[in-house]
Amino acid sequence: MNSGNHTVVQAQDLQALIDALRQRGYEVLGPTVQDGAIVYDTIEAIDELPIGWTDEQEGGTYRLKRRDDQAFFGYTLSPQSWKRFLHPPRRQLWSATRNGTANQVVFKQDIAAQPRYAFFGMRSCELQAVAIQHTVFTQGPFVDPHFKHLHDNAFRIAVQCGQAGNTCFCVSMKTGPRAIDGFDLALTEFIDSERHCFLVEVGSQRGAELLNEVPYTWASEQDIRAAHEITDRTSRLMGRSMPSNLKEFLYTNVNHPRWDEIATRCLACCNCTTVCPTCFCGTTEDVTDITGEQTERWLRWDSCFTTEFSYIHGGSVRASVRGRYRQWMTHKLAAWIDQFGTSGCVGCGRCIVWCPVGIDITAEIAAMRASDDISVEISALNMV
Repeated sequence: MNSGNHTVVQAQDLQALIDALRQRGYEVLGPTVQDGAIVYDTIEAIDELPIGWTDEQEGGTYRLKRRDDQAFFGYTLSPQSWKRFLHPPRRQLWSATRNGTANQVVFKQDIAAQPRYAFFGMRSCELQAVAIQHTVFTQGPFVDPHFKHLHDNAFRIAVQCGQAGNTCFCVSMKTGPRAIDGFDLALTEFIDSERHCFLVEVGSQRGAELLNEVPYTWASEQDIRAAHEITDRTSRLMGRSMPSNLKEFLYTNVNHPRWDEIATRCLACCNCTTVCPTCFCGTTEDVTDITGEQTERWLRWDSCFTTEFSYIHGGSVRASVRGRYRQWMTHKLAAWIDQFGTSGCVGCGRCIVWCPVGIDITAEIAAMRASDDISVEISALNMV
C-alpha cells in the first residue's frame, strides 16, 4: 500500500472533479436515475447521481429501491454498459456524394468530430470489458478508427464496488470487484455516521493533474486498509461463480443434451447480447436518397441470436435456437480466448438479469458439469 498515491476527497467536492473535466472539454457521462433504472447519461452536477438508491438484481428481475443512507454509488450495475458510447448501437461509417457534372464520387468519413468522453463511475468489470473490446477493435489487422479515437481520448474514473449483486461473478472471472488498472482515478466511497468521503487512487498522469484542481487531504494507511476491506468484503458476497477450464469443457461438450433443454426456454430475443458489455457483432446498412446523388453506410448492432446473422445463400448456418445459444456461450467463454487471448465474459451478470426467462449461464454450466459427473459415475459402476 502506497499512501503517496492516495488522497481523500469529501463527497461535496466531487463537484469540483466534474467541473474540472468539463472545463477540459470532456462530456462527463455518469449514472443517473431514469425510468426506474440506473442509466448512463450526461451529467453536470453531483445531485444528478443516483444518491440514496440501490438495486435488486436476480434472474429476469431488476428493481430500484431506496437505501438507508445517501451513498452516491450504492448500486451494483446499470442495465447499460459503456460500450454504447464507444461502440454505439448505430453510427454512420461514411457518406458519399456524386457530382454529376464532374462525374465524381466524393467520400467522407468524419472521425475528428467525435466527442471526448469522461466516464464517471466505471466498475472493475466494466473497465475490463472496455479493455476486451479494445483488443477486438484495435489489435488485429483491421483497426476500427472510430472506436480507437473515442477509447484513446476517454478519461476513466472508476468506482470500487462496495456491494455485490446476486448475479455477479466477477471474482471467478478475475475481473473484479477491485479495479487495479485501466483508470485515471479510482474512488472508494466511505459513508457512515461520521463521514461521507472518497478515497482516491491515482492511475495516470492526467489523473494526477486533474486531482490537483480538487480539494483533498492525504490518505492515511488506515484509510487505504479500510478501502481494501470494502472490496474484500464484496468479493466474499458474490452471488454466482464460474468454474475454471471453461474453454476445454465447452469444446468437449458441443453435443451435450443440455443445449436442447436451454433451447426450450430461450426466446432468441437478443437481450443478453444487447446488455453484454463485450458483445461486438454488427451489420451494415446502405441508404441511398431518391435521386441517387447521396448514399450512406451505417453500422448497427446485430446478434448471433438472429437467423439473419449467419444467413448465406440457401439459409441460416444456425437455424435452430439450440445452435445459436450454443454458439453464443461457446464463443464467449471459449473461442474468444483463442481469437483474442481473453474470455469474452467479465462476470457482470447482466445477461442473467435481463433474460426474460431468467436463463443463468452459471447455472447452465453447473448443470452440464453435474450431468457429466453423473455419467462418469455410471460408467465407472458399469465397469465393476
